[in-house]
Amino acid sequence: MGALDGLRVVDLSRVLAGPYCAQLLADHGADVIKVESPAGDDTRAWGPPFVGPGMSAYYTGMNRNKSALALDLRAPRGLEVLERLLGPADVMIENFKAGTLARWGLPDELLAQRFPRLVRCRITGFGTDGPLGGAPGYDAVAQAHGGLMSINGEPDGPALRVGVPVADLVTGLHAFGGVLLALREREHSGRGQLVDCALLDTAVSLLHPHSTAWLADGTPPRRTGSAHSTLVPYETFAAQDGPLFVGVGNDRQFRDLVEVLGLPELADDPRFRTNADRADAAATLRPLLAAAVARFTGEALGAALLARGVPSAPVHDVATALQDPQVRHRDMVVEHDGYRGVGIPIKLERTPGAVRSAPPAHGADTVAVLAEHGYSAAEIDALVQDGVAVAPGTRP
Repeated sequence: MGALDGLRVVDLSRVLAGPYCAQLLADHGADVIKVESPAGDDTRAWGPPFVGPGMSAYYTGMNRNKSALALDLRAPRGLEVLERLLGPADVMIENFKAGTLARWGLPDELLAQRFPRLVRCRITGFGTDGPLGGAPGYDAVAQAHGGLMSINGEPDGPALRVGVPVADLVTGLHAFGGVLLALREREHSGRGQLVDCALLDTAVSLLHPHSTAWLADGTPPRRTGSAHSTLVPYETFAAQDGPLFVGVGNDRQFRDLVEVLGLPELADDPRFRTNADRADAAATLRPLLAAAVARFTGEALGAALLARGVPSAPVHDVATALQDPQVRHRDMVVEHDGYRGVGIPIKLERTPGAVRSAPPAHGADTVAVLAEHGYSAAEIDALVQDGVAVAPGTRP
């Protein structure tokens, strides 16, 4: 039994942030209906690689544990179906362009009036009002506009996009938390509310500590590569067999580091005694540490440092990370009925999440979902024949 068993979610979103929020809810027991257009979620075609027809690897990463209903919401009868789905629902997630639902005849005020207990989660690029309200925005656009790209990259190199869609993914996490907050508040008020999440807000929220430094005294942020902006050493060094990341967060860890490296005298060197000292003398300290690290293999040195309580790790590629013994021990790679994916990162002791079903094919559950919501076989056939809904074996 999952922590969210019995929660009913209608997921109208596509691409990443919304589907990720819905998948997190589904992983923990929520009954999630993914409503797609007759053409399907755009990410179904975002390949290669593909794991099947209309099933890109990208799509499968965000859509397990869901039922799939293909429905034309631009058609009046499609909206009627949606309203029937929302009747018993607790949560609706959408990331349409601002004003889309209103143009289709379901503005916020009407949704709140007709479904007073419904938690409505809206995800946009820039929000719905203000100077850029309603503007389109993908992850990288939010990273650029929100300052994230400016602080990512080597000091003498160009600004770079973070290598994963971090604004999208963290917005999905924010939406997940926001939905749970709204559900908790509903227990007291009996009323749902709007959960408003924007990729831009997420990007700005991730600027720490650069944002707080600038707000404190106008310190201009700078790119530091893999190094920390204030801690030294906290960066990647070249070992014999590849890069090794070493993160020293306090003076005791620095002493342990230099002892393992065979440089114990550095711990009491007045140039390096405190982090502030080390930051001032970083240009002198880093070459000394780099030369010492180069005498070791990353695996051996990393293990020795961990044994002394110094955080460190070889820089693994994705394949190595996904096969790592600790990653597997934590069940962060899962398999279910031919589906292979990343595991559930939130572990609950008594009510753990679970992978119950693989990501669905387009419209795989159209007939079942409509039947569960009171449609007769004849009514379902009519919706399919008229192109309002898409079922297996039919296409718009």
